Amino acid sequence: MNALPTFRYHPDPLTTGEVEPSDSRCESCGLARGYTYTGPTYASEEIERLCPWCIADGSAAVRFEAWFIEAYDAPDDVPPAVVAELLTRTPGFKAWQQETWLFHCRDAAAFLGRVGHNELRVYPEAREMLLREARSFGWSAEESEYYVRHLDADGDATGYLFRCLHCGTYLAYSDMS
Repeated sequence: MNALPTFRYHPDPLTTGEVEPSDSRCESCGLARGYTYTGPTYASEEIERLCPWCIADGSAAVRFEAWFIEAYDAPDDVPPAVVAELLTRTPGFKAWQQETWLFHCRDAAAFLGRVGHNELRVYPEAREMLLREARSFGWSAEESEYYVRHLDADGDATGYLFRCLHCGTYLAYSDMS
């Protein structure tokens, strides 16, 4: 198998489960390169098999007028080139409701994967961000703590972990089925 291309904002899509080993041929380039993208694709036609290389070089986005991230709320100080790379040359990820990309230090953050309470123990700043998120729903401190304690990387309530590429801050948001 070929070495996967590098994605600035999704550094390990094989570990996050958005790329899998496969003998399938890519619908964009027609090649069987050993891996297939399994994450979301937003296009006017149904696309089932794309290789990571056609995402990385932007050819799949151009050919199918597609993007791979649906929800983002980029701050005004994030350059348009960052948003373009995120939408058209970065593998997305599956979330329960709708994936949301996080930003920090005037840039998109790197998606690291799904997390639950156990994984969050080593990311206290991400855990605190999730507690603030829960309190923003109008939940009490106790309800927010209960919610975060019951997050599960593979469960019905899941956290999504990111890391700022500039300052190293860990960020997270959550959603549930």
